[in-house]
Amino acid sequence: MLEFLKSFLWIALELTILFVAISFIISLLQGYIPYEKIEKKLTGRNKFYASAAAIAFAFITPFCSCSTIPVVVNMLKNKIPFSIVMIFLFASPVLDPTILTIMGVVMGWKVAIIYTLATAVFSIVIGFSLERLGYQQYVKNVIMSGYQEKKHKFNWSFAWQETLGLMKSVYPYLIIGAAIGAGIHGLVPDDLIAKWFGHDTWWLIPIAAIAGIPLYIRLSSMIPISQILILKGMALGPVMAMMISSAGASLPEVILLKSIFHKQLVIAFIASVITMSTISGFIFYLI
Repeated sequence: MLEFLKSFLWIALELTILFVAISFIISLLQGYIPYEKIEKKLTGRNKFYASAAAIAFAFITPFCSCSTIPVVVNMLKNKIPFSIVMIFLFASPVLDPTILTIMGVVMGWKVAIIYTLATAVFSIVIGFSLERLGYQQYVKNVIMSGYQEKKHKFNWSFAWQETLGLMKSVYPYLIIGAAIGAGIHGLVPDDLIAKWFGHDTWWLIPIAAIAGIPLYIRLSSMIPISQILILKGMALGPVMAMMISSAGASLPEVILLKSIFHKQLVIAFIASVITMSTISGFIFYLI
């Protein structure tokens, strides 16, 4: 029990310092982000610039999978191309600047960079593929209210308020992840994880990708859990596959998507997230 408390307090303290500092800095920089220019790029004819703008917009909007839906509806209402909307839908939950920075500090910058590139590239490929296959016909004519674009001036007070607001929504998941990670660290033998979930068990990658969706483990919770699992010998591939699938899709999100997409597109969305998670997991497996 004492070992668990020590491990939990150390992980929680490290994550708290990183989370508060990084969130505050990013909130300060929000005032300099040209949102209007990015939105104009989203509707542009140049698909390369539009997809890059969608990734940039996904990166600067720290939404979980569920809170992305109202933004998606607003984008569709504003006649933004289907492929660009899909790129944002896939990229937004998995590309969070605060969590990615924590990932780099905790798990290594090589992991964070490969994760960012893999999820960004696959989001673009999936978005254009779904449009090419004609899935835009499966979008329902639905309008959601409640989405408002954030516009503010650069100031310290606003940045602190944003940090506090982000802590209320995300920080509990970090603490939950720290508690689970501390439990794994103190209770699960290293040899057991290394034996059953080590580098030779490549078949765990697709299983982890599928298992991540119903688990609904947020990306913020998966960081400390993944760190402990990797330290105990679990292969990086299945860890990252589960991380991407749990962040990219969840049962609550699928239910919300059913209200704006027909079942054909919902099924394609789930299959796409599993595919992205699996292939990304194999990339990490090979490095």
